[in-house]
Amino acid sequence: MPQYDAVLLVSFGGPEGPADVLPFLRNVTRGRGIPEERLEEVAEHYHHFGGISPINQWCREVIEALRAEFRDAGIDLPIYWGNRNWPPMLVDAVTRMTGDGVRRALAICTSAYGSYSSCRQYVEDIAAARAAVGETAPVIDKIRHFFDHPGFIDGFAKQLEAELGKVEDASATRVVFTAHSIPGSMEECSGPAGARYSDQVAEAAELVAERAGWTGPYDVVWQSRSGPPAMPWLEPDINDHLKVLASEEVDTVVVSPVGFLSDHIEVLWDLDNEAAETAAGLGLRYLRAGTPRIDADLVGMFRDLVSERVFGTPLQRLGKLPVWDPLLEGCCPARRPPAPDKHRTR
Repeated sequence: MPQYDAVLLVSFGGPEGPADVLPFLRNVTRGRGIPEERLEEVAEHYHHFGGISPINQWCREVIEALRAEFRDAGIDLPIYWGNRNWPPMLVDAVTRMTGDGVRRALAICTSAYGSYSSCRQYVEDIAAARAAVGETAPVIDKIRHFFDHPGFIDGFAKQLEAELGKVEDASATRVVFTAHSIPGSMEECSGPAGARYSDQVAEAAELVAERAGWTGPYDVVWQSRSGPPAMPWLEPDINDHLKVLASEEVDTVVVSPVGFLSDHIEVLWDLDNEAAETAAGLGLRYLRAGTPRIDADLVGMFRDLVSERVFGTPLQRLGKLPVWDPLLEGCCPARRPPAPDKHRTR
């Protein structure tokens, strides 16, 4: 087993005040030719929540809980934190690690699935940060995908079960799982045996429904599409699907954002505002299950993923799809579409 001497939490990052919003959005969209007026339009999503994304505070709380978990599990590794788009920046974290003498680190990335944007892009960003620091930068390996880890599944199942407890008539209720849509050109994921992004999301949804005790019908749909209308993305969009459900005599919809590890702006705006408004206009009762709490399930999952690489402990997983090393060449290839007309909002 490789000898690791640090763990690095890598996340998307987000603004922490109104003055941060536009600079953050410019970081996210740099090089894509997004007009300033479009950024100002998207900025309103953040200002709706005071200009603060919950993602950075979520990372702080995860790190605090994980440090305690590491102490209890005998994992003597310091934890660093670097974001892709807002301080603390990834390159600054790698610089600190280099100064502290770290030689090899294990990266925990806050995305459970394999695709270009949720896996390979993180690997590329880590490589760019290492290159910026220079030859003395530590080697950094990314943990595997964890969409079927028991801690991940149980975290969503508990939240879904809590919302299902509010349902009076299960026969008129539909559970709807959502994940971030991606372009069709990114749909294929070339792991050793192949496993499409949509297959991973579908397996996670099946496992969550089973663990939550839901035996009724459920659907997997998509949200947060950001490409030009002519570009094929995964469908159906949740708002379009709600219209279909309203025509099928469904009266209650329970939405579980199984594609997202935390309630960041993309979840809050797209589901708690746009989708909720669509449901209200259709006369549907709309319940939204939360993302996993920062509890023993979530923190234990990260501990397990680190232990797999540090101690060689067996993989903890519930699914049947293949698991592959995200460092392999060809994993989650970069099949970039043309510049979108709306960036991903976090």
